[in-house]
Amino acid sequence: MDLDQGRITRIHDFCMSFDHLKSQMLTLKEKYPSGVIIPLHENDLGNPGLQNIVDGLNECNYLKKVFIALSAGESNYQKALNFAENFEVPCEVIWCNKPQVTAILDELQIRGLDFSASNGKGKDLWIAIGIASLELHAFAVHDADLVSYSGMLPTKLLYTVVEPRLDFSFSKGYYARVNLESKRMYGRIYRLFINPVLAALQKKLQHKSTFIRYLQSFRYPLSGEIAMYSDLALNLRIPGDWGLEMGTLAELYRNVSNKRICEVDLGFFDHKHKSISPDSLLKTAEDGFITLLRTLTETEGIDVSEAFLLSLQVTYRRFAQDRVRQYHADAICNSLSFDRHEEETTVDVLSEVITRAGRRYLQNPTTSQLPDWLRVISAMPDAREILRKAAIER
Repeated sequence: MDLDQGRITRIHDFCMSFDHLKSQMLTLKEKYPSGVIIPLHENDLGNPGLQNIVDGLNECNYLKKVFIALSAGESNYQKALNFAENFEVPCEVIWCNKPQVTAILDELQIRGLDFSASNGKGKDLWIAIGIASLELHAFAVHDADLVSYSGMLPTKLLYTVVEPRLDFSFSKGYYARVNLESKRMYGRIYRLFINPVLAALQKKLQHKSTFIRYLQSFRYPLSGEIAMYSDLALNLRIPGDWGLEMGTLAELYRNVSNKRICEVDLGFFDHKHKSISPDSLLKTAEDGFITLLRTLTETEGIDVSEAFLLSLQVTYRRFAQDRVRQYHADAICNSLSFDRHEEETTVDVLSEVITRAGRRYLQNPTTSQLPDWLRVISAMPDAREILRKAAIER
């Protein structure tokens, strides 16, 4: 626990009260209606931890609506509708790959907006943002694989953007990825890849990159727990790949003053843990790294080459090994289970991401970013209303 502040305002939890924040949100409900968007993978529909999310959100009686964004077959869509009945707050399921929704996206493609390369969470979130913005002043977003959950989580995030005395338009959660029961550290992609990669890039760029300095101001840039104004969301290009969190921060860098961004302490936090494999966390690392390279090229004109990638890989390994030593010391003092060999082996695997993803970037420097909603509305003024009618069963 500390009092530290930096470039991005940090909202600490010294003595926050859920009852107090909830009562404040109730007084703001009519003027500033807020809600929650939950991108839900169909494989998580049977996850018993979903009930914790339902119970937590049912405590948030200030919420105008919860939106579940789902791509699934018809049977799992029906399961999602049944699941939504557990909510006491209003809840709607957005069926993001419903044939009628796909037909609308095809019509947008005819008008020059291509969605064919984007699938998964980013695309589902993009659709949900468009629909939610029709009736919400602000919304929080979080995944459905959260192990630890209470109504305090969305309340902390939403209060910081809804409370007019604060003047923030975006908030991002930060937390310790430590499981207190198993006494293990997680958050490996941030701890062992993104954090040392940012340090290595800054060294390569002679500590002149303002974008990297901005990213390093966040305690946990990979957190997926965020809240924002709907008007801001309509201005952002949502990444269509697994680089969603880094891509969102890059869009904020382009569109929002640092003074209007804050990060909020969510305490100890636990997700469903994923493996270091090509179709899981390695994919997240690759897409996040490509987002870094693309944004640095756009904003600071760096020259990415094979030689640059190989040099960066060497520099990264040194910083990552330093991080392993530091986390090892932290684990010993806190009696945490820490396999230093496993951590070092993970660094070896992640170091290959730099050259592999870097070569992907060199072959195709463009990305699967989805167009911002303001552009879509310009091409089809009633696109959000049409999508809402198509995607939600009423």
